[in-house]
Amino acid sequence: MRFRAGRGCHHATGEVCVRGEALPPGQREAKGWPVSHYGPVPKFRADRWNLQVFGATATGEKHSWTFEEVTALPKATITADLHCASGTSTLGHEFFGVPASVLLELAPPAPGVTHVMAWAEYGYSANLRLADFTSERTLMATHRNGESLTAEHGFPLRLVVPHLYGYKGPKWLRGIEYMTRDRRGFWEERGYHNIADPWTGQRHSYQEGERPQG
Repeated sequence: MRFRAGRGCHHATGEVCVRGEALPPGQREAKGWPVSHYGPVPKFRADRWNLQVFGATATGEKHSWTFEEVTALPKATITADLHCASGTSTLGHEFFGVPASVLLELAPPAPGVTHVMAWAEYGYSANLRLADFTSERTLMATHRNGESLTAEHGFPLRLVVPHLYGYKGPKWLRGIEYMTRDRRGFWEERGYHNIADPWTGQRHSYQEGERPQG
């Protein structure tokens, strides 16, 4: 499967709208693909690694996949721009990996689930509305531009949610928690916006009471 996720926005309803601007407001293009993360780069051990789905699952059970099982799941390719809340954007990435929709089919959420928490190494977390996670453009990436992700860029698995700021897409993804109520993740607890739409400039939590522009 291949999806193009270009310079646009993606509503919770699933409707795609195309923006006239090349970049979201306040963003500037960065060359290459700068490395940005909090904390050290984890060491990967395939025999100790797994991906889990837990919380309010439809069956009430935790689901788990080994590294080999994840690599055998159906894959898709998206072309996407990435936007950092610091104001830089990198354009035209081609990501390859497991669509979030595959995980949702294998481990369905309970009817009352409204949000998910994406968990990564060292306890890093990012909360998402379920509608953002279920977007056809949300991908658990293993490769970029035809090559395996480097450790610095999130190998073996990186969540890519291109219609939101980058802090909503953790590197070194290890788990998805289904939630029946919202709960802030790592950066959201530290003053970053709970929704993180780059096209309306939702960078900081103090903006959460403001009406979106545009």
